[in-house]
Amino acid sequence: MGVMATPAPAPARADRPPLAPSQPLLRAESLQRRYGGRAVIDVAELEVAAGEVLAILGPNGAGKSTLFRLLLLIEKPDAGRILFEGRAVQPGDRAVSRRLAGVFQRPHLFTGSVRENVGYGLRVRGVSRPERARRVADALAWLGLEAHAGAPVHALSGGEAQRVALARALALEPELLLLDEPTANLDITVRRRFREDLERLARTHARAAILITHDPGDAFALADRIAVLHEGRIVQVGAPDELVLHPATPFVAAFTGAELLLDGSVSGKEDGLVLVELKGGTRLVVAEAAQGGVALGARVHVAYRPEDVLLAAADAAETSAQNRFLLRVTALNPAGGLVRVRLQGDATSLAAGVALTALVTRRGADTLGLAPGRDVLAQLKATALRAFAAPR
Repeated sequence: MGVMATPAPAPARADRPPLAPSQPLLRAESLQRRYGGRAVIDVAELEVAAGEVLAILGPNGAGKSTLFRLLLLIEKPDAGRILFEGRAVQPGDRAVSRRLAGVFQRPHLFTGSVRENVGYGLRVRGVSRPERARRVADALAWLGLEAHAGAPVHALSGGEAQRVALARALALEPELLLLDEPTANLDITVRRRFREDLERLARTHARAAILITHDPGDAFALADRIAVLHEGRIVQVGAPDELVLHPATPFVAAFTGAELLLDGSVSGKEDGLVLVELKGGTRLVVAEAAQGGVALGARVHVAYRPEDVLLAAADAAETSAQNRFLLRVTALNPAGGLVRVRLQGDATSLAAGVALTALVTRRGADTLGLAPGRDVLAQLKATALRAFAAPR
């Protein structure tokens, strides 16, 4: 595919009156779905506002695809309800279904040309031929598929097929666009370009969009808010920065890129900070988690992000960081333009119970002369750490 020119912004649809600020476009309440007696989805509440891109982020097996089908009104919940513009809806409601469009993880393309596939939904809905031709041409142009309009779909690459599925959804001019793992089957170079298309199109061709994904990269790149789904339940909803800086649970912390130190216990508390003693006797000064506190004597997990670990020469002067450890480099793992540095406290040192991973630039690694066996000073501010009550 050639280089794609940036199109002019799509005009606002006159038939889409703005919602009241307090009213979500779509809302789910007490939503449950069971398979074989097992609850796959148990969502107390979830909503997306007009003008918003909401990501539902979770690992494989969390129930994301089931939730996608429920929200798209192609599967019926066992309990709870879904409201569209404040009105309860369910599968079979054709008036509302026509205002939604979904793009599935594996595109369902039919035999025929790209043009025929993009226009299929319009033809089924009885859209006139001239209007159908206009919408198809617009959708193909937006996604840079004009040159492929007459090509058979079986000749397309994976990235091109995914673009055709997206074009077919956009041609319907949906009010709510739902996307299920849209980048999961794309290679890294195609994925990066496809993300750019998704962000642009989700904000200009629909009143709102819901992105279902297991990839934090997709969620953080595209969404205004992220709902983290774990074992069928929403465990935290917030802006991307909120999830990074104030994870509500160890799962959220780990899934959004944090590392965990285990086997700690609380030995003191003061002004929102806790003193955590690790199994080896090392002490950490840690900020409490955003939701809920930890009691004195409680076992805790401590989470940190590798990019918050600051490394310095072993004899560096003191800084304001409340956690300072002399650690030994055990491994260096290149990660693109960065290096993941594995660090471990010597068994005979005061940092015997500390094992950290730091993320540094290649230049920083070279400047410090990092190599396995070299000692460095690792520093972490208390506010860069979070303590969570360990499960019993």
